[in-house]
Amino acid sequence: MAQKNTPIKESPQEGFVFGKNNYRLMLLSIIVVVFGFMLMIGDTDIYEFRKIVLAPIVVLAGFAIGFIAILKK
Repeated sequence: MAQKNTPIKESPQEGFVFGKNNYRLMLLSIIVVVFGFMLMIGDTDIYEFRKIVLAPIVVLAGFAIGFIAILKK
């Protein structure tokens, strides 16, 4: 009986899912979100501008940066 030598197909090497800029944007988004939550910390008045307006805007901006980092090619 003769054996057939079939060449083994090499699969192309798979790299990272995202590029370098995507990972940088993700890191930036994590830093911005953490900074937004840090703005909410404190013992002062609960209805302070920083806690009810500024901090949520900063957190949402961090999530938006993360969303952009995921979708950017």
